[in-house]
Amino acid sequence: MKFILMAVLLLASFLVALWLLLLFKSNEDDRVSAAYDKLLCNTIKIDKLRQQDALKVAALRQYAGIMYTVMKILNGSHEKEIAKLERMNEALTDGNIAKAGMMTLPGHVLRRNFRFIGHGRLYKSLQLRHIELYGRKNAEFKTNGVIAAMCSYALIGVGVTLALGVLLSALKTGMIGNVIFLMGPVLSLLMAYSLYDEPRAKATRRRESIARQFPNVVSKLALLVCSGMIMDRAWNETSDSNVGELYTEMKKTSDELNQNIAPEAAYSNFIVRCNTKETSKLASAILQNLSKGNSEIGNLLRELSYEAWQERRHMPGCSTRCSEMTAATTQKISSRI
Repeated sequence: MKFILMAVLLLASFLVALWLLLLFKSNEDDRVSAAYDKLLCNTIKIDKLRQQDALKVAALRQYAGIMYTVMKILNGSHEKEIAKLERMNEALTDGNIAKAGMMTLPGHVLRRNFRFIGHGRLYKSLQLRHIELYGRKNAEFKTNGVIAAMCSYALIGVGVTLALGVLLSALKTGMIGNVIFLMGPVLSLLMAYSLYDEPRAKATRRRESIARQFPNVVSKLALLVCSGMIMDRAWNETSDSNVGELYTEMKKTSDELNQNIAPEAAYSNFIVRCNTKETSKLASAILQNLSKGNSEIGNLLRELSYEAWQERRHMPGCSTRCSEMTAATTQKISSRI
């Protein structure tokens, strides 16, 4: 038993020493990559918190007077947390990157020195998920950060838990030492894997949310375009009319169009980010009819709206009340086509 504990302790010492060696071998490029990943994570979190605050503000509109004030206090906001994250981002932007992402630096060194880590199948599948979640511009940096974190956390996690398990076993602490000795490395590896699996779960939830929001979005677009509004303005009006994943992606497309990015590129990016058949059909219809009049695109939008509400009726989780509302909306749209 002592021989086994000594062998495991040597392995744990090697892993921890390797992690420290990689940390000291990190260069400026590694520190910049870690800092950019931290900056991107903070920015994503800020956007999420602002969206949550926007939902709270929308919910507060049903109250007035003293009740409004009371509910506003009870609901609170994330202003302080957002301000803290923004200050952190300002420091990173100003070049204060010495301590940014220190725990992941060994992983960045591994990724830089071993090509199969930064260009393998796992990397490519993760990058595709990040393109959907964060767009092409940020996908590579986000993927590099996750791969680095997986490598670094697995290395130090297994090393530390093995060493702790051996120490507690040597002190004869009973089951505690054995549990840490056996389960610690497994949990460390599972935590590293969860970083890889998390984007898949996020992307799935996001696509489901976009699918739920789509009928309302396409119905509003159809209404505005059929009333004579040009497509670009109708898109802007619809994107500003509510909050949610789909509305956020529409705002991004509006921003790209306002920056004189070609409509083909802007709507193609929208298709990639949303990654649902409904949004793909919508963007493709808009692209194919950019040079045509409002009447033709209006008819297409109304048809898409009708189809979307029909599908909404059969979506899992659609309650009886939801089904009744959907049926009523479908009937109204059908009468206008």
